[in-house]
Amino acid sequence: MTDTTAQAPAPQVTILAHFTRDLSFENVGVIKGIPVEGKPDINVTVNVEGQAIGEDRYQIAMKFSATAKDGNGENTRFVVELDYGGIFQFRNVQQDHVHPMIFIECPRLLLPFARRVIADVTRDGGYPPLMLDNIDFVQLYRQRVEQIRAEQGTQGGAEGAAPQDPVVN
Repeated sequence: MTDTTAQAPAPQVTILAHFTRDLSFENVGVIKGIPVEGKPDINVTVNVEGQAIGEDRYQIAMKFSATAKDGNGENTRFVVELDYGGIFQFRNVQQDHVHPMIFIECPRLLLPFARRVIADVTRDGGYPPLMLDNIDFVQLYRQRVEQIRAEQGTQGGAEGAAPQDPVVN
């Protein structure tokens, strides 16, 4: 017996390159002579952007901003900003899955590399390494899609229309 049902080839995502696009570390506390005492209050934000750069290639940019302040929130210890990018190639990915791949799977693959850069630069700045927590890119994607749909709805957009490529916050 032979199986005559043709199976579609498995989807493949390949990282062609990943790189630091821009990096800034401001060691405000040391410059101002602020003593390092107690545990800092750290605020981290991340944005994800993606765009097609060819028939089956996509560029992803993850933009991180982390600010550490002293315990009372008055004095800034450091500010780190990282723009980390990757070039990906998709094969055998259905068109309706491309958007989630760009904004969920690709950032998941880049996060460990960006995490290392941020940890290294904060450690080299004289602080304990800032180790970013895991990020739920699925939840960020869902929130951003809902936000875009709500914006399109208030602007007279078509109900249920597919969102444009979002910037995930």
